[in-house]
Amino acid sequence: LPGFSGCLLRILGRRLRHGQMAIDTAAGRESFHGREPGPEARLTLHRPWRLLAHLHREGALGLAESYLAGDWDSEDLTGALELLGRNEPYLGRSARPTAAARLWHTLQHRLRDNSHRGSRRNISAHYDLGNPFYRLWLDEGMSYSGALFEDGTASLEAAQEAKYQSILDRLALRPGDHVLEIGCGWGGFAVAAARRGARVTGVTLSREQLDFARERIGRLGLEQQVELRLQDYRDVTGSFDRVVSIEMFEAVGERYWPVYFAMLERVLRRGGCAAMQVITINEAWFEQYRATPDFIQRHVFPGGMLPTAERFTAVARDAGLRVTDTGFFGTHYARTLNAWQRRFLSALPDIEKLGYDRRFQRLWQYYLAYCEAGFRLGRIDLMQATLRKPLH
Repeated sequence: LPGFSGCLLRILGRRLRHGQMAIDTAAGRESFHGREPGPEARLTLHRPWRLLAHLHREGALGLAESYLAGDWDSEDLTGALELLGRNEPYLGRSARPTAAARLWHTLQHRLRDNSHRGSRRNISAHYDLGNPFYRLWLDEGMSYSGALFEDGTASLEAAQEAKYQSILDRLALRPGDHVLEIGCGWGGFAVAAARRGARVTGVTLSREQLDFARERIGRLGLEQQVELRLQDYRDVTGSFDRVVSIEMFEAVGERYWPVYFAMLERVLRRGGCAAMQVITINEAWFEQYRATPDFIQRHVFPGGMLPTAERFTAVARDAGLRVTDTGFFGTHYARTLNAWQRRFLSALPDIEKLGYDRRFQRLWQYYLAYCEAGFRLGRIDLMQATLRKPLH
């Protein structure tokens, strides 16, 4: 045991460049200080030899796999992941998977292709976990996307409403406009748009979300303005004044990006505009991300793929759409995730009562912390974009 622990400490600690790390094992605590400022974190290693094996085989993904197995903990999981992420370039081989592991994960990712059938399967795997589960930790409006915390905004509910209003403002929405929402979720945006006088058609592949959203629309008496369908975006027909998509593009898959934008260009009336909220990845990390599926793609969003802002703009342009304005709100998403984490942790007893086991709970804790750390590090960002279809 001391040999394994010592080896692990050398890997995780002695190459530290930024911040400070304390590592607790059965043998005691060792602390490491980087030469440059950065986050501070403490890791408690329960089975260091298993963590070492995961790191050797799967690199950064092994850190997640080992956490799911209960091999280590941290009282500030987001801080620990931010610290390790900031130092990843200096960890050398320990941050990279073996060739065999990389090939295996890449093949698995490709088998989750977002064809019509694959998309239904992939969306159901995440969004059909059950409305009771999501209701335990999302805000009252059931918004599962980054919020905008404007000056003075304190509550998550108010920040989510501010997000909807920001997107509606991008649309320059007029009463009577017909809006297509691609990925309508639990109906929050559809309600906001209908209250501004729009007619909304929303599509989703999640049966659970559709049932909830339809009940919500009926309860609010908005059936004459809002129609929601279980439908793939590729099968949408008709013509719309405006199109909205809030964090659905991440589920399209790189292979289908041109298909998505061709559909958007096809259904959008000339002179019409679209507003999209999309999680983007920093261009500097894109090739590594594309080559090696990460924790999110493997465990949380099968078939998912983040674009860079540059690639998003280029593919839209190739389809005949102009990106006329963008705004970036990554720090707001970090704050959203922090709020979700606190709610999730408070709801753990009730989540367990729903039948979700300890591994599932740890997976979601890691997922929320991993995403918050990503936004803090600047590897990912939240983009709102306005797109226009030319009049001629």
